[in-house]
Parts: sequence; C-alpha cells; structure tokens
Amino acid sequence: MTLHRPGVTVVGLGPAGPELCNTATLDAIAAHRHRYVRTARHPSVGVLGADVVALDHHYETAESFEEVYAGVVAEVVAAADAHGRVLYAVPGSPMVAEHTVELLLADDRVDVQLVPALSFVDLAWVRLGIDPLADGVRIVDGRRFPVEAAGERGPLLVAQVDTAEVLADLVASVPDPPEEPVVVLQGLGGPDERILTVAWEDLSTTVVADHLTSLFIPRLAAPIAVELQRFAELVAILRRECPWDADQTHTSLRPHLLEEAHEVLEALDDYDEASGDGSEALEEELGDLLFQVVFHSRIAADDGRFDLADVARGIHDKLRHRHPHVFGDVVAADSGTVLANWDRIKQAEKGRASSLDGIPPTLPALATAQKVVRRAAGVGMAPGVPTVALPAGGDALGDLLLGMAVAARDAGVDAEEALRGAVARFTAEVRAVEAMATADGVDLRDADPEVVAAYRGRGTATTGHS
Repeated sequence: MTLHRPGVTVVGLGPAGPELCNTATLDAIAAHRHRYVRTARHPSVGVLGADVVALDHHYETAESFEEVYAGVVAEVVAAADAHGRVLYAVPGSPMVAEHTVELLLADDRVDVQLVPALSFVDLAWVRLGIDPLADGVRIVDGRRFPVEAAGERGPLLVAQVDTAEVLADLVASVPDPPEEPVVVLQGLGGPDERILTVAWEDLSTTVVADHLTSLFIPRLAAPIAVELQRFAELVAILRRECPWDADQTHTSLRPHLLEEAHEVLEALDDYDEASGDGSEALEEELGDLLFQVVFHSRIAADDGRFDLADVARGIHDKLRHRHPHVFGDVVAADSGTVLANWDRIKQAEKGRASSLDGIPPTLPALATAQKVVRRAAGVGMAPGVPTVALPAGGDALGDLLLGMAVAARDAGVDAEEALRGAVARFTAEVRAVEAMATADGVDLRDADPEVVAAYRGRGTATTGHS
C-alpha cells in the first residue's frame, strides 16, 4: 500500500502590491482552505484572505534566524500533517532568497509543490537597466554578505538588507570601499518606491534600511582576508582529494620549502627597485612560498595541532610585542636600536640564557657570523679580529670576500670551515662572559663598556680565548 505524504503548496506574493501577483498564485490561494504566510509584512498579504495564519511570532520568540526558519517550517509541516495539504505563502518568489522553502524541499515528511512568481530581482533589473546575464551579476544575502561575497569583485545585487545592523555590518566588512556609488533600491513596485545613488561611506548614515531594501554594488575590490581564505580552502581540498598532497608531511616538504625560498631570492635578484621590472615573477614566487606556509598549516590542522589562523595570530601578536617603539612608549631613533630591542625582547620571550641562543645551526658560516656579530654587539662585544676599511658600496666587500676565498683555496684551507671555527671561538667567549655577568646579577646590555671589558678580561683568562 502506498502512503501519501502531507502536501505543501508554496506560492510567492510577488515583490509589491496585488497587481503583481500572477494568476497561478491567485488560483492556488483559491484552491486551498488552510493558508499560512511567513510574514504579514507584505503589500500583497491581503490576497490570502482574512483566515490566513501569519507566522511572524517566530521572529519575536526565536533567538536567531536559524531558529526562526526552523520554527516556521515545523509549524507548516505540522499544519500539513493535520490538514492533508496547506498553502504556504512567501514574499517575492519561492525560490529567491527563501531559506524556509529550501528547508521544506529537503524535508521528507511533506510533498512540496512550487508555484513560480515574480521576484524583486525582476523589478531590480528593469530599474537598473541591466541584463544580469550579460553583466554577470551575482545575488547575495545581506545577512551573509561577508561570506557570500567572499572573493567577489562585483557587480552584486545584495538582497534582504533589512535592518540598520545588517547594513552597518555589510559596510564594515569591506576594508577597501568602492569608489563607485551604490544604488539603493527600496519598495520596488510599490507606491513608496525609492531608488537612490549613495556613496559607500554615506550608506550607514543616509539609508534607512527596511525589509524591502536592496543594494546594487557595481564593483568591489577583493579583500586580502577573503583571498587568503579562498586559498586556505583550496589547500584543504587538495589535502583531501589529491593523492600527492594527501601523502605529504612536514618532513617531506622540507626540500620544497628550501627550493621555493631560493626561487624567491632569485626573483629578488632579478627585480628592479626603480622600474618595478620583475614584479610579476616576484609575485608568482612569493605565492609559491606562501603555499608552503599554508600547506604546513593545513597539515598541522589535520593533526589537530594548529591552523593558519593560529599562525597569523601568532605572528601578529609577536610583531606587535617586538615593536614597542611603534605600539608602546619605547623610543628607537634608528634601525640599530630597533634590532637591539628586538634581540632583547626575543631573548626574554624565549627564556634564553645567552643572546646567541636560537641561531639555527644549519645556516651557512657567513650568515651565522653576521648574526653572531650583530647579537654580540647588543651586549657590548665584538670579535677581536682585524677590521678592514672598505670603500663605500657592497661591490668592494664582495671583491674582498672573493679574494679571501681565493686565498683560502691557495692555502689549502676550506673557507667555510675556517669561518665556522672562528665564529665558534667567538661564540664560546660571548657565552662565557654572559654567564659570569649573569651569575653576578649584571645585565651586559645595560652595562658600560668598561664593565663589559672587565668581564671579557676575566673570560679570556678562564677560556684562553684572545
């Protein structure tokens, strides 16, 4: 035996007054004794007759729109179960911006019949004088604008901008406001129809939003956050659906990260600061490097450790903390002071005993030497080696380094190992001096040069370093 489910006939009341209700809608209304309407706040609600049941009470009792929609659907389904078939009327067209209809269609307790109707968007295209297909217009929900407009540059028709809060949130969600004015559409097809052209910055103060308010935005700049979110979602899809991406680990990606970093350096070598030549190549290589960051973050997220938001939040907070001369009351007149402050804050954050802690051991000898010398300068120490006066410019230094490499070769010495050994000796001296000062409760970063020299003399006597 076949069991027939209760039925719901869904009709649309059109965008405005009764004159825009179509014949099919009126015939369906006449054919149903039990009639329900999502909201009585509509110019055509009178065509439903005096016995219609308005469901506005769900808006008054629910704590969220999701609860409103669920409550409306539950009441309509219960009515259909009680009466066999009911009519459910919504503003506009049943399939345009009607979440309750979506829920009804997905509900296997009822059979749903849809009666097409005129929508507000049909009037919008006429008033705007545009063909939405030719212009590629996308329709988005005002309440979900920050999500639904993600990555979109326009044109956009924003529906259901029905409160001042929705309008304010919409305006606030666009960090790069469009230069072109926005067209505000209100009460389309009704006696109080208004079409206004308003500058973006004036929307919140000029427009009084109501349930018949829509916006047409000709063009938007895609926000950075939106592009990053789209990228992060793409990487997540690759991890799920691409066999190669799914197989990767933090360890397996090491060579790829190194390769992409070197390709960025190559692009920087080819980039011209004055003319901007090489910008496209640099942009592409930075994207490849960014992919590595997002990929590692995705792997960690899949393991339940951290995600891209944690990475971004962490670097944001760290940079803010390490720039007290920007975000605090510390004074830093030059780059040298900024770097010294940076090293001091970093050492305190990490709980490091020495200013030289945390230098990666895998760095090349020359890069290690530069880091060690810079950090040691923060505690008043410099290596006791001869210094060479150079003409201005980096070419002379490069020539000198090349000459030293030649000399090392002629002497049968590995220049990399020789420099690494010198750095190791100086590092040992710095650590010994810092340890003695710390034991005495002295902070060498704030000490006079004479105090540093005295500790250095003690360290020389102890370690035998010169």
